[in-house]
Amino acid sequence: MSATTALTSAPAVRRTLGLARANAVLMLRNRLTLAYGLLLPLLPLALLPIGPRGDTGSAAAGLVSVVMLALLFPVFYNVLSMVVTRRDELVLKRIRTGETRDLELLVSLALPGVVVAVVVTVLAAPVALALGAEAPVNPVLVLLAVLAAAPVFAVLAFWTAAWTRNAEAAQITSMPVLVLAVLGQMAIGFPDDVRRWTDLTPGAAVTDLVRSSWFGMDGTSTDRVLSFAETWTAAGKPLLVLAAWAALAVWLAARSMRWEPRS
Repeated sequence: MSATTALTSAPAVRRTLGLARANAVLMLRNRLTLAYGLLLPLLPLALLPIGPRGDTGSAAAGLVSVVMLALLFPVFYNVLSMVVTRRDELVLKRIRTGETRDLELLVSLALPGVVVAVVVTVLAAPVALALGAEAPVNPVLVLLAVLAAAPVFAVLAFWTAAWTRNAEAAQITSMPVLVLAVLGQMAIGFPDDVRRWTDLTPGAAVTDLVRSSWFGMDGTSTDRVLSFAETWTAAGKPLLVLAAWAALAVWLAARSMRWEPRS
């Protein structure tokens, strides 16, 4: 990076982090949002003691649910809610009249939720281990899965906000993305002909990444068959699926983003 580029990018980074810090403070002050974002995703772990201690299938289902909820609530739904309410209150319009660029504003809205999703995943590890789950085969890939999927769900939230009339309507307009996430998580039980298509959903990509990186599972296997090195190879297809969804979501959001209330 040249000295000129560094000088021009430093204020942008400072503005983005300042706005993100303000959004994080507002998120922490809202106890309901904080509970949905930080506590709700960890609830599936409470089911682990019900099954046999150390049961891999139950642990995998629980931890996939933890990661999926961390992507849906603090990232997708929180970003969707923030964009719709602040757009209707003309907050976004006022911020854009200053020196803040659109990309800085969008990143600042998504960043607190992404950080919470990572924190939830990290917190889930010691809890799951204490409840009998196996240690992750590739913990780096577990975190990479969250960091790769979180921006996808954040950008899908920007796109969903474009056709969401108000905060109440978000409960309905969020359904297509929720279906894509849940359908992909359930796809492991579908016939091969159906799963060939559902594997292309972001939910299935996240499920495959967590199962392979944490438990060393390959495909529909419920046994640990992958080594540390083999988990990187298994991650290739789901990471490509997430990259394709990221490109599609950015294209959709760029075409439809609204900064002022819908008439």
